[in-house]
Amino acid sequence: MNSAPATPMNVPAGAQTATVAAGCFWGVEHMYRKAFANKGLLDARVGYIGSDMKNPSYRAVCSGRTGHAEALQVVYDPEKVSYRSLLEFFYKMHDPTTANRQGPDAGSQYRSAIFYHNEEQEKIARDVTEKVNKQWWKGGVVTEVLPAGEWWDAEAYHQLYLDKNPAGYECPSHFLRKFPPLTD
Repeated sequence: MNSAPATPMNVPAGAQTATVAAGCFWGVEHMYRKAFANKGLLDARVGYIGSDMKNPSYRAVCSGRTGHAEALQVVYDPEKVSYRSLLEFFYKMHDPTTANRQGPDAGSQYRSAIFYHNEEQEKIARDVTEKVNKQWWKGGVVTEVLPAGEWWDAEAYHQLYLDKNPAGYECPSHFLRKFPPLTD
C-alpha cells in the first residue's frame, strides 16, 4: 500500500473547516461526501487528531497508543451549509453513546468527538450536543467537544477509500438515523 501523504486541501477564501470523529473514518468521509455533495462541501480529508504525538501512521493510530482519533476534516461554504447542519448530520450518522467504540470497532481511535476551530464553533458544538443528548439520544451522548489540535492527513490510500474500494469495510453503526428536527 502507498503510504505517501495526501495532497493538501484547498481552503478558498470564506470557506470554513469542521473536524469530527465518529469511528472508522472511511465511512464517515463517504457519508459526508454523499450527503453534502453540491450542497456546500468543498473538500474532505480523513486523518488523525487529538494527540500531541507528531506524524502518526495508520498502524500506530490503530494500536490505540498514540491518543489520536480517526477523524474527518471538511472544508465547507458557510453560505451553503451551516456548521450546525454538519453537526446535526454527525449525530444522525453514528452512535454517539458508545465510549471508544463504533459497532465492532473498539479503541480510543474510534471515539466520538467534535474538534472545534474557534469560539463560535465551540458554542454551536456544545449547544447541538446538549440538544441531541436530550431530544435524540436520551441522555446517553459521550461525545467529546475539544479544541482542534494539530491535524495529520491519513495516508493517501485512505482518502476516498470507499469510492476506490466499493466492497470495502463499512462500520455497521454508520447509517443515517431519522430524528425529528431539534427544538429550542
